[in-house]
Amino acid sequence: MKISTKGRYGLTIMMELAAKFGEGPISLKSIAEKNQLSEHYLEQLVAPLRNAGLVKSIRGAYGGYILSKEPSEITSGDIIRILEGPISPVDFTEEDDPAKRNLWLRIRDSIADVLDSTTLEHMINYKEEETKESYMFYI
Repeated sequence: MKISTKGRYGLTIMMELAAKFGEGPISLKSIAEKNQLSEHYLEQLVAPLRNAGLVKSIRGAYGGYILSKEPSEITSGDIIRILEGPISPVDFTEEDDPAKRNLWLRIRDSIADVLDSTTLEHMINYKEEETKESYMFYI
C-alpha cells in the first residue's frame, strides 16, 4: 500500500495541531510555511478531516484549526482512512486463490494494526524524543 501526498500531508497537519493542542487555533498558513507545503493543498485536505469531526475550524483574525479530540484519541488509521479510503494493499475477489487471498488479508490486517495503534500523541512524542536524543557518530 502506498500512501499518497494526501495521507502524508494530512498526517502533517494533524501532527502540527496535536503538537499545539490546548494552545489555541493554528492557521494552515503557518503549517504550510513551517513544512514548505502548499497552503491551497492543505485547505483541500483539512475539509474532509473537519467533515469527519477530527478538527474544528475557528473563524476570526486569530482563527485556524484545532483538534476536536485529545491527540491520544486520534489514530493515524483514522486520518489515513479519511484521506485515502479503505486500507487494502490489493483488490481481490473471492475467486482468487485462497492462499493469495489469505496473504493479502494478513498484510492488510498488519498495516491496519500499526495505523490503528499509533496515535497522534505517539507520533508527536516520538518526534520530540528524536530531537532530544540526537547522537553524533565519528568514524
